[in-house]
Order: sequence, then C-alpha cells, then structure tokens
Amino acid sequence: NYEQFVDTVTFHGLDQIDLISLDHDLGDSAMAEWHKNVYHNYTLNYDNITEKTGMDCTKWLVNQWLDGAPVVDVVIHSANAVGSANMMGYINNYRHVNRLPQNCVRVRIEHTV
Repeated sequence: NYEQFVDTVTFHGLDQIDLISLDHDLGDSAMAEWHKNVYHNYTLNYDNITEKTGMDCTKWLVNQWLDGAPVVDVVIHSANAVGSANMMGYINNYRHVNRLPQNCVRVRIEHTV
C-alpha cells in the first residue's frame, strides 16, 4: 500500500535504489473500479477509490525528486491500462521537463502463484 511504499523508500533512501516497480490498484475499491469501469469502459474515476493508489505513490515520488532526491528509474507493472498510463505520463513528464530520458514504461510480470 501507499504507506508501506513511502516507509520503505524513506527507510532505504532513493540514493540506495536503482529501480522502482509500481502497481496502480492497491486496495479493494481500486480493484472494484478496475473491474467495473477500466476493464470494460476504459475509464477510471478516482472518486470511486477510497484508498491511495499507485498514482499517489507516483506523485509522492516525483515530489521527492522536486525536493532534490535522486531520480531513479521506474516501471509500471499494473494490469490497469488507464492507471498505468496516468502514472507513466506523470513520471515521463517530470523526466521530459528535466531533460532526462522518458524511460518509464509498462512491463508485464508473469504471476508464478
């Protein structure tokens, strides 16, 4: 969840991290929104999501960069195509404005369970 992400990154420090892989849907209401709207209609309404999402993690991360923390590579592993696009766009926009390679992409990680 969002709190665990922030706590883990804060504990280790961005200077000790090479790559971050983010998911979008971090709770039950986000999953319900994916099943109800994103999967069938390609729409995402954040008003229907009660917990923080990977987009909140993305915004927190970019704020850390804006405050001078090291910029690390990020990939998105979410099945939520709309949420993934939002997150990639946010990160790649920061990278573009700061003349860094726009290398945040969506990846597929096979489930083994």
